Amino acid sequence: MAPRGFNRPLYILPFDHRGSFETGMFGWHGELNADQTAQIAAAKQVIYDGFRAAIAGGVPKEKAGLLVDEQFGAAILRDASAKGFQTACPAEKSGQEEFDFEYGDDFAAHIEAFHPTFCKVLVRYNPEGDEGLNFHQASRLKRLSQYLHEANRSLFMFELLVPAEKAQLERVNGDKKAYDLEIRPKMMVEAIRELQDAGVEPDVWKVEGLDLLLDCERIVEAARRDGRDKVGCIVLGRGENEDKVRSWLTTAAAMPGFIGFAVGRTDFWDPLVAWRSGKLTREAAVARVAARYREFVDVFESAKAKAQAAPLAK
Repeated sequence: MAPRGFNRPLYILPFDHRGSFETGMFGWHGELNADQTAQIAAAKQVIYDGFRAAIAGGVPKEKAGLLVDEQFGAAILRDASAKGFQTACPAEKSGQEEFDFEYGDDFAAHIEAFHPTFCKVLVRYNPEGDEGLNFHQASRLKRLSQYLHEANRSLFMFELLVPAEKAQLERVNGDKKAYDLEIRPKMMVEAIRELQDAGVEPDVWKVEGLDLLLDCERIVEAARRDGRDKVGCIVLGRGENEDKVRSWLTTAAAMPGFIGFAVGRTDFWDPLVAWRSGKLTREAAVARVAARYREFVDVFESAKAKAQAAPLAK
């Protein structure tokens, strides 16, 4: 089934993190009580307010979007939809090595309850990894892909992570940076092609940052092969520092087919930690989230404009 595709500018502020909020930010383990759930929801409201402040401050509404989970962000999803914002909601269980549906066979009902612009999945898939694992994941993802296209509701956003296999790291003497530069880009292309061949048809691929423009070109070629001309690619932040994220965005923006980004923790983690510890007021935390998100929008748009103008300058 051919994808519908999405090729307009798209700047996502993702805060659908669940496990990393519970354990990493709040230090909680096990099942949450009502008060703990409310505290995480309140923290995510700070991020949402930052998103809204950024749009009020000049980020184009039609290019902006947010990604938040149902568990802690149901009220945000409803409010954002009512205000006409582009929304995305995850369908995967948090923190799992193998993709599975958060709500099992009821996944469709949860998607339809919120009508997000995008249904998003996070998937760890290495073509040189366990074949059985890859097969089972692809089978579930094909089911979701077919549902989304047949229902003709939410678009399909696919967050592809390609974690290094032990043998791959050994080839670069355990150097993870060398893996990211020399091995991961090729594995990303192969993963996209394998998943497409398995019947998984995202409208947007959300991929890890790439250091070389040539690798960005190869990703776009894979994402758009065989008539998938409208499929878009966006860069995720992977929790990296500001300089690294700026570099990834600048590289990707120069390649047609990369339509934006999804940068979350680099935007909100430090302001939220400072707010929770009393080092920042809530208002200041909101302002910092807004400023960082808007900064990355400016980085991407400036790099895109520079790349488009370059042929004219020759």
